[in-house]
Amino acid sequence: MSFSGPTLKHFILRQQALHLYRGAVRASKAIPDPVTRKETIAWIRDEFERNSHLTDLVLIEDKLRIARREIKSILPTFSRTK
Repeated sequence: MSFSGPTLKHFILRQQALHLYRGAVRASKAIPDPVTRKETIAWIRDEFERNSHLTDLVLIEDKLRIARREIKSILPTFSRTK
């Protein structure tokens, strides 16, 4: 019997994505304009929701790497901590 569901790596990457999302939302508090802050959070959320269907591990890792770089360039107060 073969199980083709999510692997441990999928769960680890999901946790990394959630950590990245939460960190980005926290870092967005440094944006003084409330409208801009809401738009930034909406953009971040849309990006994560748009990619939530991915199952290919390499693609997920690439997307996380790109997201970290983009978030850090937009939100300089964002720090990557584990």
